[in-house]
Amino acid sequence: MDQTQQLVAMTLAAALGIVATLAILRRQRRALEPPRESPFAASTEGEKRCPKCGMGNLWMGDHCISCGAKLPG
Repeated sequence: MDQTQQLVAMTLAAALGIVATLAILRRQRRALEPPRESPFAASTEGEKRCPKCGMGNLWMGDHCISCGAKLPG
């Protein structure tokens, strides 16, 4: 290889290294961001919250479907 080919090869390797480093940093930054909120709302209308575990239950239920505790009302 002559010097021109070596220079081109080293330049390409350096550029590839920079692109790879930027991709890794971008992925790490995205992992640290809090997750986006869903655009879809979840309705809790008609639910009773369990006083013991906080699970949402149907309004007509007497006992929690998760822990079995008696529901208020």
